[in-house]
Amino acid sequence: MKKKVGVYICHCGGNISDYVDVEKVREAVGLEEGVFLAKTTIFACADSNQKEMVQDIVDNELDAVVVASCSPKLHEPTFRAVTERAGLNKSHYVHANIREQVSWPHSDNKLGATEKAIHIVRSAIAKVILSEPSEPLEIKTHQAVLVIGAGVAGMKAASSLAKMGTQVYLIEREHFIGGRISHWDVLCTTDETGKELVTRLYNDISSDKNITLFTGAELIGSSGSMGNFTASIKIKPRYVKSACNENSFEKAISACPVEVPDEFNFNITKRKAIYHNFPSEYPHAAVIDIEHCTRCGECEKVCPQIDFNQHEETIDLKVGSILIATGFDPYTPHEGEYGYQVIDNVITLPQFKRLVANSDENLLWKGKTINNIAYIYCVGSRQVEGENKYCSRYCCTTTIYSAIRANKKFENLNHFHFTRGVRTYGKQEELYHQASKEGQVFFQSFEDDLPVVEKHNNKTIVKINDILTHKMPIETEVDLVVLVTGMVPRAENNISDILKIPKGRDKFFNEIHMKLRPVETVIDGITIAGACQGPKNVVESINSSLSAAIKSYSFVREETLSVNTLTAVVDASLCKICDACAKACPFDAIHPVNIGNKEVAGITESVCKGCGMCLPVCPENAIQLTSFTDNEVEQMIDMLARD
Repeated sequence: MKKKVGVYICHCGGNISDYVDVEKVREAVGLEEGVFLAKTTIFACADSNQKEMVQDIVDNELDAVVVASCSPKLHEPTFRAVTERAGLNKSHYVHANIREQVSWPHSDNKLGATEKAIHIVRSAIAKVILSEPSEPLEIKTHQAVLVIGAGVAGMKAASSLAKMGTQVYLIEREHFIGGRISHWDVLCTTDETGKELVTRLYNDISSDKNITLFTGAELIGSSGSMGNFTASIKIKPRYVKSACNENSFEKAISACPVEVPDEFNFNITKRKAIYHNFPSEYPHAAVIDIEHCTRCGECEKVCPQIDFNQHEETIDLKVGSILIATGFDPYTPHEGEYGYQVIDNVITLPQFKRLVANSDENLLWKGKTINNIAYIYCVGSRQVEGENKYCSRYCCTTTIYSAIRANKKFENLNHFHFTRGVRTYGKQEELYHQASKEGQVFFQSFEDDLPVVEKHNNKTIVKINDILTHKMPIETEVDLVVLVTGMVPRAENNISDILKIPKGRDKFFNEIHMKLRPVETVIDGITIAGACQGPKNVVESINSSLSAAIKSYSFVREETLSVNTLTAVVDASLCKICDACAKACPFDAIHPVNIGNKEVAGITESVCKGCGMCLPVCPENAIQLTSFTDNEVEQMIDMLARD
């Protein structure tokens, strides 16, 4: 039991001391058994105070330290490092949060806030007195990173990691890299095409010896932990040998009798069962869609490089970190939503962009010339009822920019924008201004009074009660209706289940903290980047990919890693291997082990997150959590309950 504890109560510049009598807190806790030193400080985290704390620990031979200040997310690592610099084990430090838990929620009751602060600091003292030293677990690191997804974010992250000298395995589920950007003609505000951006990134990764690219590759399993992951990758064949030349491709494609909707053009065109997407996508190689191929043999007659003997294979990759950049899907409207799939000239924004890109002299839809275009905003975003309550952020900008580009390419176009308020944030507001100057018309409706798309006498009519004209009923006849769809998470994505990555209410991957740890997940060693964690534009996706690359590199730059030892511990003498703890563990960290002649539950320390889910389900109370043992928690409760 510790006999000499140092306690520091922070003013936090006034964030705490304006609402809590910190001197009264100091006087009260200074009388507690085991407290040798109690001080107040204006800013506990300041360098000067940290140096003073180190000196106090050394001069007074303190056994443990408590700092009462702001959120432990901000500064618990700071003060743990202070205790280590002074020669103490970092487990002999306990953080008391008297800002978020006291001064801020009780700013209207200084007396009550002060009493609560005293109780919280006392409970921290009670805990630190019982603390036991712990040593970090050393793990040998595989100095390689697996990047999942070869869109813009994934390729940029892979390139950045490779430039740091790290081996990178870049896998893409599709047979072509580039992600969503490869679909777009001209990108917003830059006038660079998607093809140009993808080409630059592909040239970077294909010329870097540190990057190994696998296309048609999908993660199907993973084991291990930070520094030591084993990822199982299933690779689908192309059924075309790489030596096949472009001329043979074209002959084989012409000979193929099978046509299916072309996903690259969002199904507004058709492609053959053997196809390629270059020059927009890479690599420049054909692939056979084996699900739709009839094995008629026509392509084999003209292209000797067709090889139906190729088969799926599975490989295991040893990596120290995994970076996820799986991107997004455009929202697909339900049948009948604003006439989608019911009225023949209602399409989505991605389809419209491909229509404009593929059209030359005239803008045509199903053989008819397009003059009047209606854009229905926020389809699949900001839903009053439904799953997608968030704003996808890029849709307004993309729609207005696409309309401006269409005006430059085609004559006699009229644009009618049916919005719920335009959100072209930042400098992109200039696009809204430009569209308005061009004569494009903007209407606006409330969320509970949305536009209506109807078909009357072979005419498509869009109606709105426009709040910009005091809810005046307005209707316009149009040749094409474009549904402005937002971003949703990638479909058929089982990565969350395989890697145990949590998702938010919006179904995108969750970071630990959007400001403090914006690309980290709760699984150490696994980072996220780009639109897989929420709607982002190209610049934002690239920025997050660079951040994720730096963080992933931090896991593999050294040959060994020190892992936090806040883990569950099993008392083998009490364990009866009932398997309840293993079923409760969300991280698959508990497996049977043999100790002597007895089989008991064993904890894989490098995988365990110290979440405590296994503790309450154990009928024998055979599991404890380091730094949160029953004795420590009970002592804290007793102290909180004290008058």
